[in-house]
Amino acid sequence: MTVQRPHVSLSFEFFPPRSPEAVGKLEATRIRLARLRPEFFSVTFGAGGSTKELTLETALATRAATGIDTAPHISCMGTPLAQIRSVLAQYREAGVKRVVALRGDMPSGTTGFGELRYGNELVAFIRAETGRDFVIEVAAYPEFHPQAPSAELDLLNFKRKVEAGADGAITQYFYNPDAYFRFVDSVRRLGVEIPIIPGVMPITNFSQLSRFSEMCGAEIPRWIVKRLRDFGDDRLAIRNFGIDVTTELCARLVERGAPGLHFYTMNQYEASEAVCRNLGLGADGDVVRA
Repeated sequence: MTVQRPHVSLSFEFFPPRSPEAVGKLEATRIRLARLRPEFFSVTFGAGGSTKELTLETALATRAATGIDTAPHISCMGTPLAQIRSVLAQYREAGVKRVVALRGDMPSGTTGFGELRYGNELVAFIRAETGRDFVIEVAAYPEFHPQAPSAELDLLNFKRKVEAGADGAITQYFYNPDAYFRFVDSVRRLGVEIPIIPGVMPITNFSQLSRFSEMCGAEIPRWIVKRLRDFGDDRLAIRNFGIDVTTELCARLVERGAPGLHFYTMNQYEASEAVCRNLGLGADGDVVRA
């Protein structure tokens, strides 16, 4: 008997490549993941705002190569209003229909916060400047933002972004599905109704994952850490274990009603593709089980 579950949207995040080799790698990745017919791709920029100038270029190249809606990131921390306005005009002129609006990190070499300091202020500014020209995605933190003074204030800050005009949210990655569902339940009680897509980081490199998690406040469960340490330098074992863990995580998210999955690909297709195939997520985004 075949059981077909509700539609599950897929999306994949890339970052701008900075070398000819990296360009080729991203070209192969986006073509491969486009076969899964995601709802959209997104393009970020480096820490502290580095590679910002390449974000739109990469987004447009991705859209041209795949025909899939591609959302560039935009941030406000340390950025003058005039510059944000100029970026929005560029995006609109280029036919961009979706953006990921973030507070962001302080750009390298700057000292002031800028005229906009918080994500909700950026969302409100985008709406004031462009109306409904863009679908606006914002960030969410199931395990709470590392700089949030309390869980309650973090939930209220998220609600402010929604009230300012956000259409949807993408979460920071996590490995405890209960954190996601508790977060969703908490903001629903505050009256938030927008889709909240769980962000997924496939495990392929333990040292890299540890470094990222320390910076963003994502918790790696102790049992996962111990297993990864046991594998040492066995990359194949780490990859296989990581795909199994991420597949199980995503299966639990989908089974309990998550509306989609957003993969942080690190410009690699293999792990994200393997997880989607394990779940039966194919071209139409429907989950099929025999």
